[in-house]
Amino acid sequence: MMYEIEMILPFALTVALVLAFLWGSHWLLLKRDKDLSNEKKFPRQLVMLGLTIVGIVFIALAMPVDISSRNQLIAFVGLVVSGIFAFSSTTVFANLMGGLMLRIHRPFRSGDFIRIKEHFGRVAARGLFDTEIQTETRELITIPNLYVITNPVQVMRSSGTIISGAVSLGYDVHHSVIEPLLKEAATRAGLEEPFVHITELGDFSITYRTHGLLTDVKSLLTARSELKRCILDSLHEGGVEIVSPNFMNQRPLKDGQKFIPKPVIVDQSGKEEATPTAEDIAFDKAEKAEQRELEQERLEKEIKELEEQLKEAGEEQKESLAGRIERARAALKELRKDDGKEEENQ
Repeated sequence: MMYEIEMILPFALTVALVLAFLWGSHWLLLKRDKDLSNEKKFPRQLVMLGLTIVGIVFIALAMPVDISSRNQLIAFVGLVVSGIFAFSSTTVFANLMGGLMLRIHRPFRSGDFIRIKEHFGRVAARGLFDTEIQTETRELITIPNLYVITNPVQVMRSSGTIISGAVSLGYDVHHSVIEPLLKEAATRAGLEEPFVHITELGDFSITYRTHGLLTDVKSLLTARSELKRCILDSLHEGGVEIVSPNFMNQRPLKDGQKFIPKPVIVDQSGKEEATPTAEDIAFDKAEKAEQRELEQERLEKEIKELEEQLKEAGEEQKESLAGRIERARAALKELRKDDGKEEENQ
């Protein structure tokens, strides 16, 4: 009887220690901070899974059985774990690795305009398994990270991008007249360093494309429309008609008649409140995601700097610095809590 107790006691003690360790790890990694978003919680869940597997192995090693049975039990545990990974979809792990690669290299961040093949929009969320972009029509597209890392990703630089607008004009107007008018249109649209290319010499018309540097990339949709509007205004004011040759050939005209609309003066006196732009409506989630990410980075940097100052501060300054650190941590916690709510509402 005493021999059986001596064999069971180490096993029971091992089980108790492993369970206590797993409970403490679960509280430390997951339960302590209830405001963790799903994205930040997942890596901790993976760590918890690994610790659980290690704990099971320790329990198997402590079982009061002969060495042969113990080895068979450990082999069975390894077989079960291997089977779980084998039967799980390989794309799950490929997407996870893709998400980790994107986190390390950071080719883009929340709020950036990106294009992946036929998909274009602003980054609204960066998860471990997928990346979510918001399109020009306010739709949300979830793209697996495996697809992102295996295809070319075009990222619009935050310092500025070149936008362009094309127009086809007849051969009866010399290009030396057209090019200054198109450059003027780009300048009026708020673009910098404008230039014009002749992209096609068609059977009935010449295709001109005017380009300019847009520094405020968040106004991309509005800037594209504004450039086309300014092209119309600039050409009409310069006496250049924009009309297809087919239309001119099918309708008899008087000599010297031109199809240029008369300028219209719009009364802006009643429009005191600023109306939302197309970007405000189309990219609302991406804009919020960018602002939250920037604010989190700012708070994390501020906390780190304050903690460094706290180490070297005198007794009089420590209380003030500690208060600022506490307020910054509370604000950061609130932002992470908002991230979790945003994910739950999707």
